[in-house]
Amino acid sequence: MTDMRLRQIALVAENLEPVAASLAAVFGLKVAYRDPGVGVFGLVNVVMPVGGEFLEIVQPVRPDASAARYLRRRGGDAGYMVILQAADALAHRRRLAEAGVRLIAESRHAGYQYTHFHPADCAGVLTSIDSVEGDAAWREPLSDWPPAGPDWRGFAADAALGIVAVDIQSRDPAAAATRWAELLQAEVSNQTEIRLARGVIRFTPPVDADGTGVVGLDIAVADPAAILAAARDLGLPQTDGAALIGGVWMRPVAA
Repeated sequence: MTDMRLRQIALVAENLEPVAASLAAVFGLKVAYRDPGVGVFGLVNVVMPVGGEFLEIVQPVRPDASAARYLRRRGGDAGYMVILQAADALAHRRRLAEAGVRLIAESRHAGYQYTHFHPADCAGVLTSIDSVEGDAAWREPLSDWPPAGPDWRGFAADAALGIVAVDIQSRDPAAAATRWAELLQAEVSNQTEIRLARGVIRFTPPVDADGTGVVGLDIAVADPAAILAAARDLGLPQTDGAALIGGVWMRPVAA
């Protein structure tokens, strides 16, 4: 186990509003924040609390945005980014830069620190390690999270209680897990899993031709059957107890 937590998953969509509407109808999620700061990346977004974790949906608004290229590569809406939280993001930035991992974006202000690492150096996944400066309680489920805005706790969903696991596809899941274990100073469980202080990262065989990126989430809920029934009412595809929303298979699991 490594002393990090799974804090936020970003999806990329051609049009974020229908994806947000599906998440609201199925999981009861609410939009807590639209971050003007993502405009520097050629994006608009929404951030939706899931217990103490977050789903972000980004929509490219410039054709040259990296998210627009990724959207085309994946062939439509898809999982886009994994955001982890640690005690000291700057220490991880220095460590990974010294190891040759390319940095593609980084914070330049006090209070909240982040580093986005190049997907090619992270088994094909855009990855960020973030920290909230001075927050000794960052491991607590509802600790502060500036990317979700100042009032996100007031937008909590009753039905969705947390993101407990993320599935990342890879043509070589065991090698991808080993690579991430190196990056995160973690150990591999069951050949393809990394257990964080809060949350699990799983590497799975490809489900599409691209073979990279986030393809599944486990979301803790009070009543999984009710969630799947809501997804069925919307006509969303389902398989193995998961519903497809925003290009990602979202599996409600009992809290």
